[in-house]
Order: sequence, then structure tokens, then C-alpha cells
Amino acid sequence: MTQFATIGKSEPRRDLPAKLTGEAQFTADVTLPRMLAGKVLRSSHARARVLSINVDAAKDLPGVRAVITPFDAPKGYIAPDVAILDAEVRFVGDEVAAVAADDADIAEHAISLIRVEYEPLPFVTDPREAIAAGAPSIHPDGNLVGGQPLTLTRGDVEKGFARADIIVEDTFTTAAHSPAALEPRAVSAAWDDDRLTIWKASRGTHVDQRTLSTALNIPRDSVRVVGLNMGAGFGSKDESRLSAITAVLAQRSGRPVKIELTRSEEFVAGRHRHSTITTIRMGVISDGEVTAVHATTIMDTGAYLSSGPGVIRRAGQGALYLYRCADVRYDGYLTYTNTPAAGSYRALGAPQGHFALEMLADKAAAAVGMDPLAFRLKNHVGLEGQPGRRMTPADQIMDSQPVEGGVPFSSNGLRECLERGAAAFGWGDRSDSEQPGRAKRGVGMSMFVYRGGPGGQSSVRMKLASDGAIHLISGLMDVGEGAITVISQIAAEELGVGMKQIQTTFGDTEQTPEAPITAGSTATFSSGTAARDAAGQLRELILNEAASLLDVGPNELAIDGDGVVVSSDPERRMTLSRIADAVGEIEVEASVTPGSAEYIVNSFGAHFAEVEVDTVTGQVRVIRYVAAQDSGRILNPSMAVNQVEGAVSQMLGFTLSEEMVTDSRNGVTLNDTFLTHKSPTVMDYPDFEVVFADVVDPVGPYGAKGLGEPPSVGVAPAVANAIFDATGLQVRDLPITPDRILGLLDASERGEGQ
Repeated sequence: MTQFATIGKSEPRRDLPAKLTGEAQFTADVTLPRMLAGKVLRSSHARARVLSINVDAAKDLPGVRAVITPFDAPKGYIAPDVAILDAEVRFVGDEVAAVAADDADIAEHAISLIRVEYEPLPFVTDPREAIAAGAPSIHPDGNLVGGQPLTLTRGDVEKGFARADIIVEDTFTTAAHSPAALEPRAVSAAWDDDRLTIWKASRGTHVDQRTLSTALNIPRDSVRVVGLNMGAGFGSKDESRLSAITAVLAQRSGRPVKIELTRSEEFVAGRHRHSTITTIRMGVISDGEVTAVHATTIMDTGAYLSSGPGVIRRAGQGALYLYRCADVRYDGYLTYTNTPAAGSYRALGAPQGHFALEMLADKAAAAVGMDPLAFRLKNHVGLEGQPGRRMTPADQIMDSQPVEGGVPFSSNGLRECLERGAAAFGWGDRSDSEQPGRAKRGVGMSMFVYRGGPGGQSSVRMKLASDGAIHLISGLMDVGEGAITVISQIAAEELGVGMKQIQTTFGDTEQTPEAPITAGSTATFSSGTAARDAAGQLRELILNEAASLLDVGPNELAIDGDGVVVSSDPERRMTLSRIADAVGEIEVEASVTPGSAEYIVNSFGAHFAEVEVDTVTGQVRVIRYVAAQDSGRILNPSMAVNQVEGAVSQMLGFTLSEEMVTDSRNGVTLNDTFLTHKSPTVMDYPDFEVVFADVVDPVGPYGAKGLGEPPSVGVAPAVANAIFDATGLQVRDLPITPDRILGLLDASERGEGQ
């Protein structure tokens, strides 16, 4: 068994000391000389044309330094459908104008003095109505993004259904769901002549740099983006106008400007999880074999596209690839509505799609008289991948969300997750006897597939400095998941030094090489691979230089802690600082486009839940929860457990209580505070047991695969299936609130079928 110095060890997170002592700086902490406070005027209409804006009273208010409107803002776009400011507003809360003033109170007062003349326009808040004939067009090309659904097929789904003895079908809905991060969005902007610096909560400073360069029509190297600590983001801390608006205010005022959103603004003008309506069919033969799966999802992207195309695609991956089946189809309808824009939120799309799929899987299992676990053990996709033939050219990296068959996985621990998770949970041990009283207990499970890590091109620079320190420099952003720590572990392991010798620089476009956004559970896989490559190059250069100094061959040397030693004579050694002093600093850079041309790299998991349902109050309490994960070799066990527990905790809110509610009569968001958006607290969480499959991936760095997002995927169906087991009620709509439970119980008592 391979022995590692840092890999597989629970190294403490590198950012924790500063966060625990209060020394860590977040965007709201940025303070610059003569800094102004900015505020945004937001639309009171779901859709309207701005005819005129009178800002005279605001400009005349003492302390106001700049005002911008759609009529005098730069004409650039931060996204294809999002101008810096637009003369048409598309949801209640959309940006109309902005003010910079000496303090936030003056800016707020100035906003109230701006007079806007609107021409109200027809609007639509329901995604089904939005794509119906005659619906008002929110954008020039209509409300169905792309003008047609995303359709993906493998085999012939109708032939698959023709083989089936039983076809089960149902429709499921999920609600818009706010990330509810503790830190609202904040941006600070300052100009030095023609050079712009932005401080923001970012998951991709280099991507933000490109966006601002394009929107403001200035050279990319004239924009510096500094990513600071993030008070949680879960994928949602971007894709909005805030940086561009702040930059324009700073330019117009000639002074630095900071805008920090209120909690209400964060709920409304931030980004949330897309709501969905999914109709899904599954064909099975009498022995339980799945013959066909066809899912159709209508997804509400809100007023703007944001990351919608990626989300609608990912919502279909479970239906296409989780169950071994030659004949599958997915149709995704991404739809504009006059509601707040949705965006990238942890495991984007996959929780919605898997909720429908795994609820229907239990229904299919019941239809053929099989236990849900046995049904999944029979039908889950295996290491060999899906039946069919490869369509991707043999020399091309495989998509981590494939449709085609004929390509194996690099590793697949799904069966181990099912078996080990079931054993830890005690699946099948419970008596099926009738439970007296108002509290009914039940158990449920789910399984899932998720992309395993390969992402965009990533570069890492490593350097032996003159003082002997090792510098790891990456444009990657740590969004709170601990990427800096894990990537430092990878570099330290490959180089042969201790963790304390690695000094890190991350997320500042002026100091770091190109890196993709931290998204899709790709950070460890992509930037980790680049870090391993860079560390390997640096190790070889150090050994070559030391060989000359020690008059031995490089293959006779090894890096050991803070120096290089002769393997056969450990007393002969030379410190890294002495090597650097003798030959100068040594710097390397590695750039990788991670992935595999031979394999599909995916992560897997199986979750198990026990719930108690109070049939008088409708309250659901999760009593036990076991999460079994296949994320390859676990590089940092304690952080990995934290990721799983955090994901499950977060998604219990998605499952049981959280939704963004829009009044269809006027487009107003009705619950834009923590008092009305019911996020669970630590008191609502059960004890979790986390089980990791004993899997080492041959493609990922040190055998690792994606972990940050996958545990989010299995929660809703595991809990909902447990509620069905407890009560006989199949809850098709999320969140599963007490009102929803009581409504279903009442309907059941009246004899109204499920």
C-alpha cells in the first residue's frame, strides 16, 4: 500500500486561523481612502419600458457624487442578454439606476429622489405559460431559450418502451431555492488613471476580468480583479451587474466606490436555484430490468439567461446515465420568465433531475414488487458504462456528461456505495408492522451520478524563492470548500516538502496565471492536476541543480523536508535556501486541460434517510442519515466529511422548507428575509454518517474525483421516498412543507388517489 506524507491526512484548513481570529478580509471589509457608498434603484414592475428618468433632485442632494442611468451608462453587456443598465426592466428588483454618495444613508436618500416614468408591459411569471402561444416575449428571440428544447437521445426510446411490461410515469416540481449565503454580495471598485481594480466575492477572478473588460470596452490588462475570502457562495456569487455598475460609479465620481447589497437585495437580485417541472417515464420488464427512460424538464431561468444552458443540461444527466439502459431520451425546455434570475447553485440542475428520477425509480420498483435497494443494485450503471457505441473521436477528451455509450468509467464505486451505505444504515432491518399513533416512521434511499472533476484549462505556477520557501501560485478561487488546502497537499506530496513550507497566492489576476471558475466540482481535479505537474517539474529542476552542487547524479537525491539529501547518505544534505542562494530562484508553470480520452470521469453516491412524520402537524423530522460517496481517493478526510455534511444540511432546506415565492399577480418576491425564507438551522439537522467507497481513480490527481457538489444530489429523493414509506403519500412537489403533508393526508382521507 502506498504511503503518503500529506495525501489522505486531515491537514487543517489553511484559511481557518485568519477566519477564527477575525483577520480574514472579506469584500465588505475593503476600505479605501475617500471611498463612497453606492446604492441601486430597483424596478417596481415585473416588466416595463423606462421612458425617462429624472435624477435632478438626487444630483442636487449634498454628498451625492455620481448618478448613472440606462441613458448615460456605457453600452456594454456583461452577458449576451444583460446590459450594464437597460431601458427595459424584466423583474421586480431589476436594476434601473445607481448612485454613489459620501455614505450609505445619503445614497439611499438619493435613490428615493429619483423619478422614473415607466411604460408597464405584459409579463409572465409561470414557465409553462411563458412558452405557450401568445405569451409576451421577455427577450427579442422569445421565451424558450434557443427557440427549441435541448433534446438528447441514446438508442430508440420508443423501442425501449415497447419492450416494457410496465411503464410508470409521473410529474414532479421543485421550487426556486436561494443559497442564503451569510455574506451578501459586495463589490469595491477604484480607478488609477485608466486602470480598474475590483475587489469582489468571486469564484473566478480571471473570468470576471474578461467580463469587465468586454463590458467596459477597456483592455483586459487594464482590469485587475482581486478575490477575497468568501462568506459562502455555493456557485451563486457572480453573474450579476454589480461589478460593472460599481466600476462605472467609481469612474464617474473619480473616487473608490463600494456597494454592499442588503439581505433583501441578495434574495431578490442575487441568484437562486432554478425551479423545475419534470415529467418522467420509465419502462421495466417483470424481473425489474429498466428498458427505457424519458424525462422532460421545463426549467425557469427567470429574467436572464445566466448559467441556464449548463443547468438545463445537467438536470438530464441522471435520466440519461444513472440506470444501465440502451434507450433513453431527455428534453429540456429552458424558459425565460419575469422573475428574479436563477443561476449556478451547488450541483446546478442535478438535484432537480434526480429528485424526479429517483422518486419514479421507487415507483417502478414497487410496480414489479422489488425492494428499492434491490432494484438499484440490479440496474445501476456499471464500470463498463452504458451500452452503445462511442461517438466522440478516439483522441478527444470525453465529456464528463456524456450521452453516448461504449465508453467505460475511469472508476465506479456506485455499487460499493449502495452496499456499504445500506449496511451502515441497516437497510431492511426495520419491521413493517403498523405503527400506532400520530408519528409515522419510514426509510428511503436514492443513488446518483455526477461529473467527477475535469474542467477548463488550468495553470499553476510554482517557485523556489531565495529564502527557500516554496510558492504555489494559482488563479483558482477557494470558495470556502478548502481548495487551497487540498491543492497545497497535492503540491507538497509531489514535491516532497511539508505543508508549512508551501506559501500560497490565489485569486488575484495581477499575480496569478489563468484559471477557470471554481465550479462543477472541478477545482481539485483540474487545478490539482496542474499543481501536481508543476510540483513535479520543480522537483526535477531542484534535484538537477542540487546534483551539480553535491557532485552526485540527480537520481541519487531526494527532497526531504526543507532540503535535498543523498539517498544513500542522509547526512549529506543541502537546504533549499542554500540551493536558491547558489543558483537563484527556480520557477515553473504547468498548464493542463484535464480529463481523459479513454474514460468518463464521474462521481457517484447513495444516500439513506429515516424520517418521522407527524400526521397531526405535518412536520417532518429527519432522524438518521447515511451518505455513501464515491469521490475517488479522499485527500483530506475531515474536510471531505465536512463537504458531505454541509451539502446534506443545505439540501434538507431545499427538500423540506426553502423556496422563493413570487406573487404571480405582480411579480413581487414575497419572502426576501430570513424570517420568511425558511432555512433550516443546526437544530433541524440529524446526526450524519458518511461512508466513502474504497476507490482510487486512475485519472484524477492522486486518485481523487469531484466531491463538493455530488452529495447535494441525493438528499431530496432519499427523504421524499422515506416519507412515502412512512405515510403512503408520494410527495411530488418540493419543498415538503407541513402544509403540503397535511393537504395530501386530507386528500387521502377523502379518497382522492395519489
